[in-house]
Amino acid sequence: MVSTEIRDWTLAKDVSEMIEIAAICVITIGIVVAFVTAIRLAVRRSPEDALDGFKRQLSRGLLIGLDLLIAADVIRTVTLEPTLVNVAALGLLVVVRTFLVWSLVLETENRWPWQPAASERPAA
Repeated sequence: MVSTEIRDWTLAKDVSEMIEIAAICVITIGIVVAFVTAIRLAVRRSPEDALDGFKRQLSRGLLIGLDLLIAADVIRTVTLEPTLVNVAALGLLVVVRTFLVWSLVLETENRWPWQPAASERPAA
């Protein structure tokens, strides 16, 4: 007998867990790439460039990993546990992620996310 209960969707649970594992891998790889980038820049250029490169690479890995974690939470919340408490917790996670993105962009690029990047600004 096939259950029509959404909470029995093992596929959704398995997919959300695989996405979480992918997020952990992305963050871990991002950390390693950030260290390698920093070492290369420290040898070839300067410690300041190394620090900037490290921050930029680390924030990229964190942002992609956070996006994947949010995707896994959305799948889990919508398919497996669509309660008001879980939806509110998901909303809080999205707010925290948004704050983290703003902080990372401000830290690495010295601008707010809604401001154009220096390369996108029109010449004065």
